[in-house]
Amino acid sequence: MKFAENWLREWVDPKLDAAELGHQLTMAGHEVNSVESEGKKLIGVVIAEVIAVNPHPNADRLTVCQVTTGEGEPVEVVCGAPNVVAGMKSPLAAPGVRLPDGTKLSRSKIRGVESNGMLCSAIELGLGDEADGIIALPDDAPIGLDLSEYLELPDNIFDLDLTPNRGDCFCVLGIARDVAAITGATVTMPELPQVSATIEDSHPVEVEDPSACPRFAGRIIRNIDPDARSPIWMTERLRRSGLRAIHPVVDVTNYVMLELGQPLHAYDLALLKGAIRPRLARKGETVMLLDEREVDLAEDTLLITDDSGPIGLAGIMGGLSTAVSEATKDVFFEAAFWPPSVVAGRARSYGLHTDASLRFERGVDPAGQARAVERATELLIGISGGDAGPLMDLIDDEHLPAARPISLRKSRLKKVLGAEIKDDRVVEILTDLGLDVQQNADGWAAVPPSFRFDLLIEDDLIEEVARIYGYDLIPETTATAELPLGPVIETEIDLEQVMATLIARDYQEIITYSFIGAETNNRFTGKDSELVLSNPISSEMSVMRGSLWPGMVAVAAANVARQQERVRFFEIGKSFHGSLGKPVEVVRVAGLAVGSAVPEQWGRRAQGVDFFDIKSDLEALLAMVGTETRIDYEAASHPALQSGQVANIVRDGQTIGVLGKLHPAIAQTMDLNKDVFLFELDAALAFASNVPKSFAVSKFPAIRRDIAVVVDDKVAAADLVRVAASSAPDLIQSVTIFDVYQGPGIEVGRKSVALGLILQETSRTLTDEDADAAMDAAVRNLEREFAAELRD
Repeated sequence: MKFAENWLREWVDPKLDAAELGHQLTMAGHEVNSVESEGKKLIGVVIAEVIAVNPHPNADRLTVCQVTTGEGEPVEVVCGAPNVVAGMKSPLAAPGVRLPDGTKLSRSKIRGVESNGMLCSAIELGLGDEADGIIALPDDAPIGLDLSEYLELPDNIFDLDLTPNRGDCFCVLGIARDVAAITGATVTMPELPQVSATIEDSHPVEVEDPSACPRFAGRIIRNIDPDARSPIWMTERLRRSGLRAIHPVVDVTNYVMLELGQPLHAYDLALLKGAIRPRLARKGETVMLLDEREVDLAEDTLLITDDSGPIGLAGIMGGLSTAVSEATKDVFFEAAFWPPSVVAGRARSYGLHTDASLRFERGVDPAGQARAVERATELLIGISGGDAGPLMDLIDDEHLPAARPISLRKSRLKKVLGAEIKDDRVVEILTDLGLDVQQNADGWAAVPPSFRFDLLIEDDLIEEVARIYGYDLIPETTATAELPLGPVIETEIDLEQVMATLIARDYQEIITYSFIGAETNNRFTGKDSELVLSNPISSEMSVMRGSLWPGMVAVAAANVARQQERVRFFEIGKSFHGSLGKPVEVVRVAGLAVGSAVPEQWGRRAQGVDFFDIKSDLEALLAMVGTETRIDYEAASHPALQSGQVANIVRDGQTIGVLGKLHPAIAQTMDLNKDVFLFELDAALAFASNVPKSFAVSKFPAIRRDIAVVVDDKVAAADLVRVAASSAPDLIQSVTIFDVYQGPGIEVGRKSVALGLILQETSRTLTDEDADAAMDAAVRNLEREFAAELRD
């Protein structure tokens, strides 16, 4: 929001200079991005009239102008502006004048012709960015007058970064209200007289859906002067607010929008075909907008229509078919209240961003439409003449926002701010902001004004009190609180430890979206998700993920496509299951490995990661839960993993996760030409730890006995270890597999597995007889369970 300080001071004039005013606005929540000064360095620049324009004798693009300031003889000025013509008035900087950029002018010869100064463009005087011609001043501009005096300079241009909830401050009136509340100054409203109708003409308006247009004000103005031009004070205020003067009718609507915050639209009455009807778009409709762009209309877009069809996007931009032009003599002004819910997002959906949509999306005063039409009528008749018809104001009270009292408790105010503000000051602040305040035993009940639609709950009022009172006046207090030591839960492994372990094993953490495509979710889980988003960002993010793998694989594919040969990721996040009525969220730990097993190095031949590499990472993780827990890996099937390289991770008989190799078909769809290995754990089930138990370390030496047995190659090594260890549980402390062999000397379909038995007692030294007995028991049990043969 940009506005001129001089304009604001017509409404409210606090005893603050520009810098102090900017500071107060920022402290009140209206961040001042910049304050730019204009006109402070225009000393000696006066208004001059161009009497004659002749071609330069030695340059095709230059002219020699005879210029007068009303005193003395006309002077000769060489000018290169394409718009210079005899009879025009423009700023003249005479020799000796210093321009805002520091250039000091002097008499000089330009291509052999002496030039006594310069006719100035806007950019040369620091009054805008236009550099393609000199400034053309109105015909009634008094020659010889200082330009600064004529343009009411110097002035400061404030550029505010307003928060989205303060739609009421996108106008001079809104800023003036807040400045008055902050500084204690008085708002002086310019006279906004009601314009009496001099003709009885009106235009029919039919509102089909009052909920989308609960208020519509309008008025006809006939017989305006098409040759009239906007006065300099208006065009300057528009320019300083970032808008260009176009035509008196358009300039008036822009001026009223900047002044009062209500966007208006003006139609050429002669181009309207029948009644104006706000309604939703219909399938296949299009509209040609003022920027000469034709758009295909979505059916949720609110339109302005007449008998010819769409003539504008409500609250966004008017249509070209009814646009005001230089030939316009009869105008219909429209000022409507479009609820934010009707306009929000529509402009962006068409690639538009207009001053009107900016204000309507944030909300305009639902009580300001008639006032805006009255103000626009007064201004236009003052500029262009004309005859005004009666003011039309269609209101549907049922669908207009209704102000409701908000309770503000003294106790809550003190608790949130940490300071006690006097009751009288609270009432003064809220009253200055336009609220109707009633005091009660607990605090206050306040009814917001119609323009403060952002005030809905108690904390909104607390924020208003704080920002007007002054955040810097609220004393700083050091909070004190008891901080008891929390219990250390030994039955849960902190996920921070899980993260640290995975990072230590060369994994990097990533975070992916919880939304994925329905087809992708089915591909990875084998199920259609019932958790479908009602308003997804895109079709690729339409359901809640049932697994962490889809996002991880997509990230891996992106990294591999960027020549990352070795990728190892993990993610800790939620997967989502169940139905919309009974959703279930599960915290999971998932990992992915692609590429070589270890970083490239000269001392070791490169080897691709395989199933057992990622299984070893899992075992390192699960070792944290304690030795009392039994972890098994059972062959399984999974829709996202390749058959034969899938295992369920089972803890004490309960499945807690899965690991395996990504199915080649899925890898191909994700543009991955490398083997991808994955694991996923249910965090709650996997990392529930056993309470540690202490035991004495044996003082007696351990004995090791090695055996090699030949078994069917489908026998799991884990089963061999389990049976061997259970053969003499009091003596066999652990069993280690140190060799697996298939080849010459072993039948096809069988394998040799070498087991190392570690035997130890806590109360005595074991004898050879003890060790031989334990080893014999292990061999017998292996023979019985697996038809194992002892290998010589």
